[in-house]
Amino acid sequence: MSRTVFYAGSFDPATLGHLDLIERAARLFDRIVIGVGVHHGKKPLFSGDERVAMLEAEITRLAATAAIDVVTFDNLVVDAARSHGAVAILRGIRDATDFDYEMQMIGMNRAIAPELDTIFLPAAGEHRHIAATFVRQIAQMGGDVTAFVSPKIAAHLKEKLASPASP
Repeated sequence: MSRTVFYAGSFDPATLGHLDLIERAARLFDRIVIGVGVHHGKKPLFSGDERVAMLEAEITRLAATAAIDVVTFDNLVVDAARSHGAVAILRGIRDATDFDYEMQMIGMNRAIAPELDTIFLPAAGEHRHIAATFVRQIAQMGGDVTAFVSPKIAAHLKEKLASPASP
């Protein structure tokens, strides 16, 4: 029996914390589906396709550990998880604020999809402070983000923000 977990997020951009969770989940599950959320009412820095491509480039080294797919979704997380055959939803927890929010979300998700469990993985200590929102803000203000994202993603951020069409 194959166990699939669905890991949803904006990944705008994917941080070292995100990548750490994916690597750790690859040891626990046979298959990971990374769901890049596309919310049509929001304006992310990177398009859905760009975020998928960046994640795919980052996870190639994990291919021997678990099957990993990167997809976009624009519906409820539980519906996206179901459509990919997931038995669980993966969530990272950085602190008590994340935990409180996620506990509320579990209640809502279980009311809609009681067959899906939610698995929490605590953020590794060295990544606990990293948030993609802060990474974007630092990068947009010309700061150094190399402590928070991979070198490839740092290069994508620099290139994106140097282009005239960037926010």
